[in-house]
Amino acid sequence: MLAILGGLGAATMWTVTTICSSRSSRVIGVGSTLAWVMLVGLAITFPFVIASGVPADLDGAAVGRLVVAGGGNVLGLLLEYRAFRLGKVGVVSSIASTEGAIAALIAVAVGESISPGAGVTLAAIATGVCLAALAGDGDQRAESREALSALFAVGAALSFGISVYATGRVSQELPIPWAVLPARAVGVAAVAIPLAVTARLRITRRAAPLVAVAGLCEVLGFASFAIGARHGIAVTAVLGAQFAALSALAARVLFHERLTRLQLVGVVVIVAGVAILAALIA
Repeated sequence: MLAILGGLGAATMWTVTTICSSRSSRVIGVGSTLAWVMLVGLAITFPFVIASGVPADLDGAAVGRLVVAGGGNVLGLLLEYRAFRLGKVGVVSSIASTEGAIAALIAVAVGESISPGAGVTLAAIATGVCLAALAGDGDQRAESREALSALFAVGAALSFGISVYATGRVSQELPIPWAVLPARAVGVAAVAIPLAVTARLRITRRAAPLVAVAGLCEVLGFASFAIGARHGIAVTAVLGAQFAALSALAARVLFHERLTRLQLVGVVVIVAGVAILAALIA
């Protein structure tokens, strides 16, 4: 039950993050959006890390997983934010949400059980990704932008999948704050500090509340995921990926974003496939 609640909590928080970051990335750019989201997240997380102390189980293998978790998440967010600037939130978030399936496959590869029907479901998810990525509206320039956006989203999904699995492993070995810390630390060190030093770290009055909320919800989402992953990485990862359906709905309501029929079919196939995969793995 905690794996299910953790995954659903993560999906809700990541939906808020997706909506806020998709808007702020168009206002202040990809790098500045990621930098501020990570700065806010680090400010929230660091006191809890200090309070929890240095874990006794923090060995070389755990440090390696922390690096993979943080680096994968930061790279994934950079690619996802770039995709948001070019394409539709509903399509990008749906493709990126296949991170759950990727993390689940990694979990299965190292020992978690899976139903034989999962292979068919994964093929259906891949088909949905293709439909969502390649179905344009007749405008050649728009189709090119959406195809490039989809490529960035696929890259984000692969990076997120590796990061999500590593985060799940870390959460089973170390205190929750330490599972949330890596992406924030890597993001600040690799993105925020270089932008600040070179005077390229931007912020506007319009973007400030967006990055603040995105940073907070990113931390809450990862904390929820880490708690759920202690009771089952595969289930938590796949349910957390349901942020795609919520994000597509929110983008439709808030931004009046319209998908073509084939794109809508692709999004529905992805969301349904991920949900079915969760049931098969659970």
